Amino acid sequence: MYWLSEVYIALRDFMESGGTVLWYIALLVTFMWALILERVYYFLFVHEEIANGIQKKYLAMNFKSPWHKFQIKTRLISEGKISINKNMQIIQVCIALCPLFGLMGTVTGMIEVFQIMAFTGGGDARSMAGGVSKATLPTMAGMVVSLSGIFAMIYISSVSERHTGILEERIKRV
Repeated sequence: MYWLSEVYIALRDFMESGGTVLWYIALLVTFMWALILERVYYFLFVHEEIANGIQKKYLAMNFKSPWHKFQIKTRLISEGKISINKNMQIIQVCIALCPLFGLMGTVTGMIEVFQIMAFTGGGDARSMAGGVSKATLPTMAGMVVSLSGIFAMIYISSVSERHTGILEERIKRV
């Protein structure tokens, strides 16, 4: 249990040295990864049930004409695609926001450096180092978080395309 307290202390020190913007990045990454994990859970445990339900709904219908059959088939495939692609755009927005939050941290850290320079006359390197740290840590954190989100999004997109193709084939076979 000692290692847990060490991890907590290291994380707390990192967050304090990065400034308040780092907390916003942490909130954003928590939200983004919650959505990513929700998509993974959907593909692993929920999608098959929804696809079976769509197929059963299609088989239970009586069609008046071939045009009607085609329209129903198109609608059901669209419903499946909506379910498959749920939250994907929100995840992409979160990925795009992470580097921007990091940039905001850079700007606020540099403002702190300039304020220290204005108050001290520009010669206190030790005081300026804290501001430079607050400027670089959020930038790094925003980029790392964004990259992790990009890799996850590539995986989720490929799984999404595969499941969309499988759903279309299931409906078209019938």
